Amino acid sequence: MSKVICSVIAFGMLLLGCQQHATDKQNYENSQRASVSYVGGKTCASCHQEQYDLWKGSHHDLAMQPADANTVLGNFDNSSFRYSGVTSKFFRRDGKFFVHTDGPDGKLNDYEIKYSFGVYPLQQYLIPFPDGRLQALSIAWDSRPRADGGQRWFHLYSNERVTHKDVLHWTRLQQNWNFMCVECHSTNVKKNYDPATRQFRTTFSEIDVSCEACHGPGANHVTWAQRPRFLRYLLDEDMGLAIMFNEHRGVSWNINPETGTAKRRVPRESAVEIEMCARCHARRSTLSADYRHGTPLMDTHLPALLSEGLYFADGQIQDEVYVYGSFLQSRMHAKGVRCSDCHEPHSTKVRAAGNALCITCHDASDAKAGAHINTSGLKRKDYDSPAHHFHKPGRAGAQCVDCHAPARNYMVVDPRRDHSFRIPRPDLSIAIGTPNACNHCHDKQTPKWAADAVARWYGPQRRQEHHYGEALFAGRYGKPGAVAGLVALADDGTQPAIVRATALDLLGQYPGRSALATLQRGLKDSDPLVRRAAVVGQELLPAAQRAAALVPMLDDPVRAVRIEAARLLAPAARSLPADRKERFNRALAEFEAVQQENADRPEAHANLGNLYIARGEAARAEAAYRKAIVLNSRFVPAYVNLSDVYRAGGRDAESEQMLRQGLRAVPNSAALHEALGLSMVRQGNKGGALAEFAAASRATPDSPRHSYVYAVALDGAGRRAEAIRVLKTVVKNRGDRDALLALASFSLQSGDRAGAEAAIRALASINPDDPALGSVAGRP
Repeated sequence: MSKVICSVIAFGMLLLGCQQHATDKQNYENSQRASVSYVGGKTCASCHQEQYDLWKGSHHDLAMQPADANTVLGNFDNSSFRYSGVTSKFFRRDGKFFVHTDGPDGKLNDYEIKYSFGVYPLQQYLIPFPDGRLQALSIAWDSRPRADGGQRWFHLYSNERVTHKDVLHWTRLQQNWNFMCVECHSTNVKKNYDPATRQFRTTFSEIDVSCEACHGPGANHVTWAQRPRFLRYLLDEDMGLAIMFNEHRGVSWNINPETGTAKRRVPRESAVEIEMCARCHARRSTLSADYRHGTPLMDTHLPALLSEGLYFADGQIQDEVYVYGSFLQSRMHAKGVRCSDCHEPHSTKVRAAGNALCITCHDASDAKAGAHINTSGLKRKDYDSPAHHFHKPGRAGAQCVDCHAPARNYMVVDPRRDHSFRIPRPDLSIAIGTPNACNHCHDKQTPKWAADAVARWYGPQRRQEHHYGEALFAGRYGKPGAVAGLVALADDGTQPAIVRATALDLLGQYPGRSALATLQRGLKDSDPLVRRAAVVGQELLPAAQRAAALVPMLDDPVRAVRIEAARLLAPAARSLPADRKERFNRALAEFEAVQQENADRPEAHANLGNLYIARGEAARAEAAYRKAIVLNSRFVPAYVNLSDVYRAGGRDAESEQMLRQGLRAVPNSAALHEALGLSMVRQGNKGGALAEFAAASRATPDSPRHSYVYAVALDGAGRRAEAIRVLKTVVKNRGDRDALLALASFSLQSGDRAGAEAAIRALASINPDDPALGSVAGRP
């Protein structure tokens, strides 16, 4: 065939392709958005064998498996384990695996193991129940080598005494696979909970974390690959993929000869990869099952902020928060590093062992041939050297991660590294009590000892700069300068978004002009974490005054922001103009859909109950709170709120009965004791009320709220001196606003003007424009 004829044929085919290009491309894009067609990892392997081989045997591949002789690592050869007075036995029968242990009623029974869950350093086991639940047994197998303390059964709550009545028992809500685990251990998960029958019909397309868990449904990509090669990119430049991990294209990291640290050639402009990983590697809640690969994380999930109990005040990991929240704080994230720069995404392993990984970007100059003197004549840093880390090579402390990514153990044996990659600050340990990497190893020494060592090694001015942890600490505990520090932090665009969002979240507890103005500015931030925190902070305003700030947020591009705005507008929704009501109703419907998605959780029903109360729908609120109690008989907020519904309706006897029912389920609940005390005050039983307030204060001695209420009750009972002592204890630990105002008032009435003035000065030092300062009696 002549070249001319070939060219004509090729041109004709190209012309036909071009004529259909617009239609085909639109069809592709439509199907891309709507497709739920998953093809399975083995289909992917037919073209991507290298990636499939890397993935095979990875933690993602082994995230969940049917229980059989090849997958179960634990000793089921009639072994036993004793915990909290119960002896559990592990055995096999007819080729299946069983455990004989205490069930939901506390009685011993045989339970079949359906699936193994995870692989290293521990493996858990899943047990099916007739309502479609899978429950994760809290007795786990330590799969580490025996020399490392492994090859044994252990309990995940080894330092507690969890019985069948406890919410942490393996049969209870907190160990439910369908809600707590499945989304991150399998592919294409649909929870499928039916609130009417309280049954689960949970499904997944693949049992493990396979290719499509990250890349999205593959059917369109397969269709793309089957087209003639010359038409593929003409029809779909995204190759039919729901998500394109192409952030590495045209990117290189080059060592800066002045600093010895690598710099990204072009800025990272997308967070798609990081947010894809964050869907599972983050402490977060689920908003919607309608997850679509490549869309913003906060459309379907809500990451936790640096909240007390989850993170230390300086942002270091405390509770099991995984990786995302700490990585967002890091300079590496700010400079454009992605997860896959350090981790091979298919094998999940780091790309190099030990310090070799870090020095790919942080140049170990002395280990390389050639000059290591920068243009200023100063020696460039050699990070992988005792001259930098001051520890013997090969020993603890010589590894970069020992100092910059220290690990904490979770689930007893599972060390997780803090991915904020921070510089150790023992001086902060002295100032605000946070941990530091130095004393993590040198635990017999003091933070001052560590700070002195840092000063000797790096100079007395090393690490003296202000750290955001100081502002967050002051905000958490009501220390002098709290509001000014939080305002400055929230407004500082150079700080990580999760830090600024946390500052706004804390500002929400401080009334006053500067706090509110900062929260208003946060509504316009480019980051959705910051915007959502700013929206939540509008709760400082009376409901009728929120519309101006929150109505525009009903059109926010991210669901997590829209629904929070709708929730806060609900109490005054009737006063919204007609054109705004439509936008409000749309966002409120999203809020309600989020709660329905999580209808297997008591929190969701409590959220609906609170919404119904805001709308004046007491009967619907009562039903919602009752559903919450059915799901979890120890869910305190539902008892308290349901009691309040009865009180508001004049049903005082039922109100008290509900609180007493709650206390039978949760005898040491501070919130229930306090609510019962308030009920008794309304009935004129001051003695009984005082006893309940005292019980609430004892139950949570670190809570300023309960101690404040107890102090007010003591004063009302004529025991002012005791009330003042209680309040002084409170404000010594936390500069609580209510406690300081009460202390000022009680001190003044006792004739202690100096004590009153001290309390007012303390409040003014925390929040100078607190509106109460201008009206407190006796203010100097």
